[in-house]
Amino acid sequence: MSYRPRIPSPDRRTVLRGSLAASAALTLPVAAAAAPAFALSGRPRAAWGVQVGDVTASSALVWVRSDRPARMIVETSATESFRRARTWHGPLVGSGTDFTGTTPLYGLPAGEQVHYRVTLADPDDPRRTGEPVYGTFRTAPARRRDGVRFLWSGDIAGQGWGINPDIGGYRVYDEMRRLDPDFFLCSGDNIYADGVIEPSVTLPDGRVWRNVTTEEKAKVAETLAEYRGNFRYNLLDDNLRKFNAQVPSIIQWDDHEVRNNWYPGQILDDVRYTEKNVDVLAARSMRAFREYFPVSTLHESSGDGRVHRVVRHGPLLDVFVLDMRSFRNANSPGRQPDDTTGILGAEQLEWLKRELSRSRAVWKVIAADMPLGLVVTDGATDFEAVAQGDPGAPLGRELQIAELLRFIKHRRITGTLWLTADVHYTSAQHYAPERAAFKDFAPFWEFVSGPLAAGGFPANALDSTFGPDRVFVRAPDRANVSPMESPQFFGEVDIDGDSGELTVRLRAQGGSVLFSKVLQPGRVGQ
Repeated sequence: MSYRPRIPSPDRRTVLRGSLAASAALTLPVAAAAAPAFALSGRPRAAWGVQVGDVTASSALVWVRSDRPARMIVETSATESFRRARTWHGPLVGSGTDFTGTTPLYGLPAGEQVHYRVTLADPDDPRRTGEPVYGTFRTAPARRRDGVRFLWSGDIAGQGWGINPDIGGYRVYDEMRRLDPDFFLCSGDNIYADGVIEPSVTLPDGRVWRNVTTEEKAKVAETLAEYRGNFRYNLLDDNLRKFNAQVPSIIQWDDHEVRNNWYPGQILDDVRYTEKNVDVLAARSMRAFREYFPVSTLHESSGDGRVHRVVRHGPLLDVFVLDMRSFRNANSPGRQPDDTTGILGAEQLEWLKRELSRSRAVWKVIAADMPLGLVVTDGATDFEAVAQGDPGAPLGRELQIAELLRFIKHRRITGTLWLTADVHYTSAQHYAPERAAFKDFAPFWEFVSGPLAAGGFPANALDSTFGPDRVFVRAPDRANVSPMESPQFFGEVDIDGDSGELTVRLRAQGGSVLFSKVLQPGRVGQ
């Protein structure tokens, strides 16, 4: 079956020594944000670091960006000395992909530390190579007893809060890296293509926030070059590049990869845009997204052009990555009594039900780019997420979620929980039928955590259709609080290999655990 969005588609837990040191030694001045120079002299450079994505028990995707046309070569080894290294010949990178390239690795050993280095070679003279860039990751375990631990969050460089050299840039990434997770789940808003980064912003207390700036961040993104520049912007941060060299990612997208609150078919009345057709903008952003992140379903070798996918991480965990953006219907008051499109689209909903029923993992994380029971508005009358503030029976997009929750209950699918970001605070909601207007579902938890590098916002109202109880929340008391005034938030999930218990911790930048919840395996509801 072909999945196409409704838009045009043009030992790991050891201290890294040599590999991380080599990555950390990279310096990336702001001037490097410009397009690659086609100099005939010199050797190719990979100053933007490396990334690994969608790691399974036997496979992974390695990403790099060159400063000129080059051949990508990847070597992998069980040791940092690269004895008995295996060589993978990657693509020729050039202007067609903004000099980015991704190489798939297959046949890797399960549950093992993999060290890798990426070398860029001159395509006309393979002997002329740049300095290798190093990274490491751990493949998913084959044995349940090994356990799994990962982090999640989202929302990066939002509301004008970019890379601030005065506070050390995106320091939260350094804190997350030191926790040494198996992987990081980014729940969307990897960029803010609709958000301008000014050189400085004066805070309410008179302090001045300073930003690293680039040409592409001086206006809203419309062209392919501007979207590419938005994805490059975050890689100017040294903390993020070090993080990428150590922690593999599972990436999803949401609205700010294109523009705020977009939906397929939308025609803009925003005076900042000369291109008014959101489908055109979304296609350009998707091309840049595909170029800048290693996503298995978007890779040319085996992908089918979709963001939603299952990433299987051993017997304990399957991650169901949703796309609640590309297939949705238009934002509206959300009172329709019949809605087959909803927020997922009919085809993605059937895919999700099918894959959930097939999963044999102990835990099934549903990675949503938007919350379920939190009321997220779009203007005075429309709604952006699932909930629309009506506490009664499901209407609008709620109908699709009700169908999914009913399916999970009646198929007795165990171990589901929902993770998201989006709303720029952290919270834990427990959903139960005895509190709900719609009752044909099993209890479940939804955990929210973010932002990583964006403005903080007050907590959203709850919609009681599915009976949410906000067990915990930490949020600012006013809108767009800068990262200098409020900590950034991320979540941690730790699955014990012996008991199968899953522990969720909501964390604040600075090392504190704000909330913790232990869930038991093998249950339809919690």
